[in-house]
Amino acid sequence: MKAFDFNRRKFIKNAATNAAGLTIFSVLSKDAQAAAKRFYTSSAKEDFYRYEGTSRIKFSVIGINHDHIYGMIGAVVRGGGELVSFHAKEADLASAFSKRFPQAKQVSNEKEILEDKSIHLVLSSIIPNERAPLGVRVMQHGKDYMVDKPGITTLEQLAEVRRVQKATKRIYSIMYSERLENRATVKAGELVKAGAIGKVIQTIGLGPHRMNPTSRPAWFFERNRYGGIITDIGSHQFDQFLFFTGSKEAEIVASQIGNVNHPQYPGIEDFGDVMLRGDGGTGYIRVDWFTPGGLKSWGDGRLTILGTEGFIEIRKNVDIAGPEGGNHLYLVNQKETKYMDCNKEPLPYGEQLVDDVLNRTETAMSQEHCFLASELALKAQKQAQSIKKINA
Repeated sequence: MKAFDFNRRKFIKNAATNAAGLTIFSVLSKDAQAAAKRFYTSSAKEDFYRYEGTSRIKFSVIGINHDHIYGMIGAVVRGGGELVSFHAKEADLASAFSKRFPQAKQVSNEKEILEDKSIHLVLSSIIPNERAPLGVRVMQHGKDYMVDKPGITTLEQLAEVRRVQKATKRIYSIMYSERLENRATVKAGELVKAGAIGKVIQTIGLGPHRMNPTSRPAWFFERNRYGGIITDIGSHQFDQFLFFTGSKEAEIVASQIGNVNHPQYPGIEDFGDVMLRGDGGTGYIRVDWFTPGGLKSWGDGRLTILGTEGFIEIRKNVDIAGPEGGNHLYLVNQKETKYMDCNKEPLPYGEQLVDDVLNRTETAMSQEHCFLASELALKAQKQAQSIKKINA
């Protein structure tokens, strides 16, 4: 094979010029194209909660302990949901929420929401170890549930959630936002489905985060409340592994966790990684709290999808040597090397979830996929070897 002399900066410049032609419409059916056009929203802040048309369902929020709730609300609103009420125990969080969503009625007790028969769906970003018990109560009251990750923090919680979901037939959806609300990752799903890189062999998911300890609530530093670093951050990467490899079964080959540089916060795990193997491919996951202050993002999240005929690399939030912003996708296969700016790709999860609420279907995410991603994260966390010390 001839050597390929590739000037990356020239490639990025030229590719960016042609990026407008590299849209999702090249791989979608006509029906899907119409839906994507209807529910398209730009990344501009003013369009994030916009939906044109009559609302399709009513939904409420219980627990707003993580700002992920705002992205979750945006997804459901764009899908046709109407936010009607919320409950939060913390006065400061409730006040900020009310200012952002003045149309939502604040109620004094979660029962007012659970017993309101007009409400179809409940959203929550309550403290992580309280999310599964709340979801059980939501399902037992005949409502569907969409929760921030980690949606479940112990294997015992998972068993109870599975039992209640099976009995009630309600939806328990975990917002794995690094796939569902990242435009480049959504685009990668379309490309993989269209056969752009052949059969997927492996995924490598990297989830670095910036800690910002002075701005974190007390529960952030309590292992039994956030569930551990693999349970928490790593749940995103398990979701992506299952999705892109198509695995229905998987096992943890090895995992490790540690607090390697934050002894002043003994409850924190600041590093974790996992090797896993599924019936559709293999995977490697690394998560950490070591994003340095000089980066223009909270984390240089990356995903590499290796196929038999090529590979895809995604720079989710930033490309440190490339174009500004996030949602960068690089595709290399037997025919070409291509850069795709994915900032205008549609985000279908919210619409699909609302469809599932109305039609009792599983188009946004199968229930088993949702639970298996959590199960793998919980097992990797539980069996992880501890890194005691990193020598300087």
